[in-house]
Amino acid sequence: MITPTPKKRKTTAIIEESHMDQIKAFVQGAVYCYCNVADQGSKFSARDLFGAYDSLWSTTPLMVLHQWHTDNDADDPAGMAGKDLGWILLDVLDSDVRQFRKSKEVVNVYEWLPSERVGV
Repeated sequence: MITPTPKKRKTTAIIEESHMDQIKAFVQGAVYCYCNVADQGSKFSARDLFGAYDSLWSTTPLMVLHQWHTDNDADDPAGMAGKDLGWILLDVLDSDVRQFRKSKEVVNVYEWLPSERVGV
């Protein structure tokens, strides 16, 4: 869940639902991994999870985003795929049982808010 309630947008890439489900599962896995190693109250962005050294998307479900923008002659396929991924991350976090606060810095940043222990 995200506070304040976010304004959601659709990705510019038109992706089949089955591929989008795979992308969201991959993003959810990255969020779970982050929450396992980070402290509550810490902040992160899509760039932190999927950029820099983690931007090798070629063997991940994220490559579909980049490929769509490449196939559709985007001036900056990587940048456009990154923006789409940011919207997907927002959607995934808003569906999560944990609580996150969204703030705007250079990019959208999310703070994992302290809450009761999340379990199965």
